[in-house]
Amino acid sequence: MQSKYIPAYLLTLVNVLGFGLLLPVLPFVVQDYGGGDVMYGVLLSSYSAFQFLGAPWLGRLSDSTGRKPILLITQVGTLVAWVVFGLAWFLPDIKIGVVALPLLVIAISRMLDGITGGNHSVTQAYVSDISSRQEKSYIFANVGGVAGLGFIIGPGLGGLLASTQIGYLAVAICGFAISVVTLLSIQLSLKESLPLDSRKPHEKQSISQSFRLLKRIKRLKPSQVVKRLFLLRALFSAMMAAYIATIALFIIDLFALDERGLGLFMLVVGIFMILNQIVVSKWFIRHFGEATTLRMGLFLCIAGLFLITMTKNFWLYVVYYYVLNLGVSLATPTFNALIAQNGRPQDMGEVMGISSSFVSISNAVLPVCATFIYASLGAVFFNLIAILPAVALLLAFGLNLGGSNSDESHV
Repeated sequence: MQSKYIPAYLLTLVNVLGFGLLLPVLPFVVQDYGGGDVMYGVLLSSYSAFQFLGAPWLGRLSDSTGRKPILLITQVGTLVAWVVFGLAWFLPDIKIGVVALPLLVIAISRMLDGITGGNHSVTQAYVSDISSRQEKSYIFANVGGVAGLGFIIGPGLGGLLASTQIGYLAVAICGFAISVVTLLSIQLSLKESLPLDSRKPHEKQSISQSFRLLKRIKRLKPSQVVKRLFLLRALFSAMMAAYIATIALFIIDLFALDERGLGLFMLVVGIFMILNQIVVSKWFIRHFGEATTLRMGLFLCIAGLFLITMTKNFWLYVVYYYVLNLGVSLATPTFNALIAQNGRPQDMGEVMGISSSFVSISNAVLPVCATFIYASLGAVFFNLIAILPAVALLLAFGLNLGGSNSDESHV
């Protein structure tokens, strides 16, 4: 592991840790305050809706001011969001309209974290700054593996903390501590990756411009390959948003798990992710290239979404879940690598910001719809969302990447 990538790995780890802490906790917090599946979807959406506004704006700003200042800003936002989340614990369980007051405050904390949630796209731009074209596929796979480590530690720790006497307040305290350490680490150890002579001139912009996603793409004037990758990314992100919003509910319904049980299951998912991203995806990329690996990943996503609905046996379910996880693990780093390889270096912050926007807008709009449809249809819902990677797979066969998907492009 080259030392220059360590800051990016650490940033990814702590970001996923923060998300992982909440993953097994939020469904039960919503339930305790009398909310249903749709309210759970609203809480998931609130973060992503505001991330959709903030991430591309911050990514573009990082192209002119540098990566480090923006990363510091986003971590301050996350730190304050954990404080607000913890305050909800002390509030009375009274209704404001039809929603409990603590749930409203938790939603505000997720919005606050989301508006400064450009961390992911700026981190990806940082990785792109310091890596060669040949390194990008492997480095993004490593980043995915580190995210898997976060999924091992985060949900297990979150479930354990939530089962204590102070419940989700313990989760908030842990998240706050992680944010403080991250903020100090960025300030003290992260070196700016975008030199002054490589920065774009600063242009006045407003967060409201983030609504105009298609207009931003048109103004950026990306290559046809990047446009097609954006479309595939949009379809894949829609699948992931619907899947992530409902999978915890499905597992709870299927196996009657509590916070600790769900956290332990997510720990197993994290192990899968580490294995698949750091080892398996690299093997696929090395032998088949990025484009073919992407197609294989999309195919396995389709298969996995059907398989997980075909059994109530826990251990067979784990096997089927591995197939789905492998598909996601093959597709995710290749999307990031292909976009980074084919985008212009001087626009990398904005390119990654737009790519992240597809994730954010999907996570903002779809969880509420997905949880509502899942509540009505149950397991059949996962068969329906398999249509999204199926369409992406058909479009991926028309993706012309020239030499970037041949063995010559690899280390």
